Amino acid sequence: MILSMTGYGKAEAHIGARKYTVEVRSLNGKGLDLSVRMPSRFREKEMELRKSVGKAIGRGKSDLMVHFESDASDVRHMVNSGLIQQYVDQLTPVFEANGIPVDHVDGQLQKFGSAMRFPDVISATKEAMEADEWTSMQALVSSAVEQFQAYRLQEGEVLESDFRSRVEHIERLRQDLSPLLQARTDRTRSRLKEHLEADLPKDRIDENRFEHELIFYLEKLDVTEEMVRLEANCRYFGEMLDGEAGQGKKLGFIAQEIGREINTLGSKSQDASMQRIVVQMKDELEKIKEQILNAL
Repeated sequence: MILSMTGYGKAEAHIGARKYTVEVRSLNGKGLDLSVRMPSRFREKEMELRKSVGKAIGRGKSDLMVHFESDASDVRHMVNSGLIQQYVDQLTPVFEANGIPVDHVDGQLQKFGSAMRFPDVISATKEAMEADEWTSMQALVSSAVEQFQAYRLQEGEVLESDFRSRVEHIERLRQDLSPLLQARTDRTRSRLKEHLEADLPKDRIDENRFEHELIFYLEKLDVTEEMVRLEANCRYFGEMLDGEAGQGKKLGFIAQEIGREINTLGSKSQDASMQRIVVQMKDELEKIKEQILNAL
């Protein structure tokens, strides 16, 4: 089973006087890089969330975002009216000394405007997390993670289908090489024999020595081992697709081995028809490697 490294999940719920939204998303990455943004009232639980969400994500450049919208009953800032009045009283002689009429409406507005800009006139209430709020938040995060995993699974099925079709195509191309190998051997034998007969009289050709040298030459071009290893690696790739989730790195290693065998086939082919098949194999493999970067 293949899971995509790219995923997105979202869940919403009302907790108290606030409507909370949790979003989980991830992109490609070699390791886990999780960024967490959440309200201060849940900050003490950040490490717990990091651990649980990080375990679900596995790896990738990821984000966990928790934000909220408040209704009218959610009052989080308090106006310190006593402190404002003290500032206004202290500003009155200052205004009078500078010729600003404090009994006029404009003067009063200026005093209040100046007082409101002083420190601590508006304070935020300290938000304490309650047990039932955290329980609700955990359920909301779990719901977002479930949506995230469902997205990954859906994208992973598309990746898996693409992998299977391309590996099967490589295997079919490998099978197409077999008759070409025998034809190449026959052509090589005929060509060498023609060159030899063109330079030496036929009665001076030692057939046994010729066969010996021919075998020695063809052994350098033999690709039997490469063909066997290529078949085994393609089969192993398919077995990993049937395994547990999280096989992306293993698939990358197997793809490297497949590429190594294909490259050797290309270097030993010395035949236009075989090289065309090798090029098609390389094209399919490059597309597999590109998609492996998206697999968990």
